[in-house]
Amino acid sequence: MSKHHWQVRTLTALALCMSVSAASAADAVKVGMVTTLTGPGAALGNEIRDGFNLALAHTGNTLGGLPAELIVADDQQKADTGRQAVDRLLRRDKVDVMTGIVFSNVLLPVMPAILASKVYLSTNTGPENYAGAGCHPNFFAVAWQNEVIPAAMGKYATDKGFKRVALIAPDYPGGRESLNGFKRLFKGGAIDEVYTSLGQLDYAVEISQLRANKPDAVFFFLPGGMGVNFIKQFHSAGLDRDIALLAPGFSGDEDTIGAVGAPIEGLYNASQWAADLDNAANRRFVADFKQKYGRTPTLYASQGYDAAMLLDAAVKQTGGKLDPDSLRPALKRAEFASVRGPFKFDRNQYPVQNYYLRVVQKGADGKLTNKMAGTLLTDYRDPFADLCQMP
Repeated sequence: MSKHHWQVRTLTALALCMSVSAASAADAVKVGMVTTLTGPGAALGNEIRDGFNLALAHTGNTLGGLPAELIVADDQQKADTGRQAVDRLLRRDKVDVMTGIVFSNVLLPVMPAILASKVYLSTNTGPENYAGAGCHPNFFAVAWQNEVIPAAMGKYATDKGFKRVALIAPDYPGGRESLNGFKRLFKGGAIDEVYTSLGQLDYAVEISQLRANKPDAVFFFLPGGMGVNFIKQFHSAGLDRDIALLAPGFSGDEDTIGAVGAPIEGLYNASQWAADLDNAANRRFVADFKQKYGRTPTLYASQGYDAAMLLDAAVKQTGGKLDPDSLRPALKRAEFASVRGPFKFDRNQYPVQNYYLRVVQKGADGKLTNKMAGTLLTDYRDPFADLCQMP
């Protein structure tokens, strides 16, 4: 045998050994979570982190039976900070899976670096970029596609017979997609669109414009502190006497309720999850979240919890193999009990699920909270799924 052939066979054997090693069972699972923990959107990231941690408490701090380590980094709602955090988690900490990003303006710039080698579980934003023709085998949206919850409120506005609706959102990808979603299912009439800066807290100009235009209803997508301030200013201006206020669940959730107080009572909002959804997984999640953190969970917390439980189920199915080729088929099967009820992945690895109408009202204890008020969409597929060419 020639020296050349010996070298080729040796290199081939080495490559096979490396391949087998890469697909072998791991000793532990490292999860990298980049999320927003400071700034106007901090409440969202904190909820996602706390929901994920509660799931780890329920699994005995394991994922698929392996010891689990959650490494959290704050992106401060800034793309550059997010890039630095992702690079650190991938290179220094050598995490196995990534998750946690709240805002699409942070997610989109960092996704190529993550998806090149790791599976990403999106616990919040679900941009169009990865829902249609740009779908990616390593991207799994555990929450929703950005348009769908607003689309559910568009259907609600149509059903209520509103003819003139004003739309308000920040001028960034998630905001634009949210308003596109509302328009997709709103068939009622005229629309006035207003885009604000991301992180804006003073809405005097927008309030004046609403007073002058006198729409039947306002649909707003203003997550975190933005929504808190808008609702307070809308109420202080007296506009709630004549104009219906409609919101996606992320602008009418428990964090916003607590920060706004009485003026938010009666707000209708849509979500894929509600605290009073009656299933065993959700009852346990809500009760234990309240006990552990002293507050009612939000939909963000439910998304963090479900992401961890999905990963736990997938790692069990792979026998502890954490490479993307092993994880992907296990994740696609989504064999876990979601707190939102029925859940499965579409061909683009975005959810097929129900969307519910919630209303903010006083509970038995006299405190304001969201209550289920009906189902808006059943087993709903996002509008981009059929553009995805993944099998």
